[in-house]
Amino acid sequence: ALEMLKMFEKKDSRVKSAAATNLSFLYYLENELELATNYADLAVNSDRYNPAALTNKGNTVFANGEYEKAAEFYKEALRNDSSCTEALYNLGLTYKKLNRMDEALDCFLKLHAILQNSAQVLYQIANIYEIMEDPNQAIEWLLQLISVVPTDPHLLSKLGKLYDNEGDKSQAFHYYYESYRYFPSNIEVIEWLGAYYID
Repeated sequence: ALEMLKMFEKKDSRVKSAAATNLSFLYYLENELELATNYADLAVNSDRYNPAALTNKGNTVFANGEYEKAAEFYKEALRNDSSCTEALYNLGLTYKKLNRMDEALDCFLKLHAILQNSAQVLYQIANIYEIMEDPNQAIEWLLQLISVVPTDPHLLSKLGKLYDNEGDKSQAFHYYYESYRYFPSNIEVIEWLGAYYID
């Protein structure tokens, strides 16, 4: 794939930008950040209005811990294409890193309007509410998420934990037990169930 894409580097700027965007993404996946950055720069310089190129550039900057700068690239990608879901998702993650939870939540709620059954988006919304110490909202969103991925033992145990923290032992038991059914090797879940039975 890399060899094929490198053949397109010498073409006109639009083709060059598309090839460089894909090369940047492939190198990013292989954790070759320097090459990913070089190709992201080439893609952006070839076509400044390419939202995928701007998103990749944001990703390379994000990977280097420059979150404010990454947010600017994601916002620019969204100005060029408001339906660029990757940029919006990554902007939400960036705001989370910057501890700007209200802005992160806003990004993920916008994404939820576009991708209603996206497990990743539902999880991020639930997680932000948990960080913001709003367990009722976190539970609401996790219940929606469970309807999309009903057999995820991690999510089931998280629901159990939230219900337990709220003092609802019967609901906590239900979700911890379901988690145990799908993954009987989680020591934390086994300990909770053991303590529940002792009580």
